[in-house]
Amino acid sequence: MKATESFIDEAVIDVAGGRGGDGRVSFRREKYVPRGGPDGGDGGDGGDVILVADRGLSTLLDQKLHPVVRAGDGEPGGINGRHGKGGGDALLRLPIGTVARDADAPDGAEPLADFVEHGQRFVAARGGRGGRGNARFATATRQAPDRAESGRPGQARRIHLSLKLIADAGLVGLPNAGKSTLLRRISAARPRVAAYPFTTLVPSLGVVESGERRFVVADIPGLIEGASSGAGLGDRFLRHVERTRVLVHLVDVGSAFLEEREPAAPLADWEAIRHELASYDPALAARSEIVALNKLDLLPDDAREARLAPVENALRARGREVVRISGATGEGIDRLLRLLVFALDAADAAEARAASERGDAAPAEREAP
Repeated sequence: MKATESFIDEAVIDVAGGRGGDGRVSFRREKYVPRGGPDGGDGGDGGDVILVADRGLSTLLDQKLHPVVRAGDGEPGGINGRHGKGGGDALLRLPIGTVARDADAPDGAEPLADFVEHGQRFVAARGGRGGRGNARFATATRQAPDRAESGRPGQARRIHLSLKLIADAGLVGLPNAGKSTLLRRISAARPRVAAYPFTTLVPSLGVVESGERRFVVADIPGLIEGASSGAGLGDRFLRHVERTRVLVHLVDVGSAFLEEREPAAPLADWEAIRHELASYDPALAARSEIVALNKLDLLPDDAREARLAPVENALRARGREVVRISGATGEGIDRLLRLLVFALDAADAAEARAASERGDAAPAEREAP
């Protein structure tokens, strides 16, 4: 199966808790006990549908292929006061980074669950309660009740699942800016690389080691002007940027030179992507960003300073870290990684301060409302 077919980041599933077992109507029948009382047992409770975060998964393909999940039904009550066996729970494992929402809720509603840790659980659909047997209805005035309760149906709902990749750093930029080539250079990941736009159709993750620091970098498919409104590959992949803590924005300066574009064209490309990120989520505009002027190998040595210095000065005036690199030859990669490690360390410190101020506690298991 091709990567573009096996990577699924959206799915809609129908979940249903198991039905509770019926209560039993029965009376004690035993030799020398002529007036045995009611002894019908209760039905078992239906099983729950439980969503579980699993670090071993990376796509919602299974959920796309199997969109209906139902827990086991409870068994009916038995004679001699025996209760029915409870229905088995249905565990649905999801990749870390999955967001579960009620598919029938209005736009903008809070998600049901956001899975950010391995083993995190959420009860998506509760099983129905088992019915009471006739032994439960015996009273001083009615000692031989002949009725029992039916089991109740389980909760049913439709859930929309969306996957947001969790990575420390995200590579963003226009199509064919060299993001996949850079990921291949700095990690063992092997995304598809070719000399035409939209080569990358699904996000790729790579683990990078720099000194004593180990972190995950995501190659986000290329964005174009209007992506936040659905143009090109649309905002489908913009959500994968949300989880990243640092952005590495690749700007193709080499191709701009070969195509004889205006010297300020790379700056316009940078501004176009910045606009799309801010339009999709204003918080992305405030995220730490490193601008990598890529494809230096396509620029003659005697033309580099004249072409790059104005762009670098304009970006630094906007408070951006700028580095010149070539993903193809490796030039400037060491400095890029040093800047990236420094930015991640700063992000770690900021998150630790924020958590300390909030007094965060470990998240507890949530249940369906």
